[in-house]
Amino acid sequence: MSPITKQLNGVNVQRLTEAMENMKSHPESAILRHRAHNRWVEGGHSRTRIQDFNLGGKEMSRSMPFEIHGDEPPALLGEDHGPGATEAMLHALAACVSTTFIYHAAARGVKVDELNIELEAELDLRGILGLSSDVRNGYSRINMTFHVKAEASDEICRDLCELAKKHSPVFDMISHGVPVETSWRRKA
Repeated sequence: MSPITKQLNGVNVQRLTEAMENMKSHPESAILRHRAHNRWVEGGHSRTRIQDFNLGGKEMSRSMPFEIHGDEPPALLGEDHGPGATEAMLHALAACVSTTFIYHAAARGVKVDELNIELEAELDLRGILGLSSDVRNGYSRINMTFHVKAEASDEICRDLCELAKKHSPVFDMISHGVPVETSWRRKA
């Protein structure tokens, strides 16, 4: 990448570098708190609204809210208003690993022409339905395959795949688990 190039793979490399330097000297600026607000609609259908977040102690908001619908296909008693929650988790994993790969590639000056990630996961429905305590409620395995076309050697592409896995927040949460605290309130 030439010193004049500021954009690589759709990433403003100068802003990325400046943000990284700021986070090194001011670690509190790196703390990100996401929020999601879910409302059940009917059957397996629910909607999640995402708009506001906190970055480095500052309240921020997207220019408009995103609404994500979740549902199940008719074969699983839903009406197909959106992907199932477990399918949405696969999207979250792929999107996060992809973004992490691209940001690391841009920071290293690697031009990526194409990046596709295929995922396949297996779930035994007996767990979620309480029919067997011998199976997990969630996925028993996830297979992820990177398809990379880049102006880089095989070694660098493999290294970027490893960096993407190592630094992806969603990959970390799925492969290592994350504590989830729950509470409830009666709605008036």
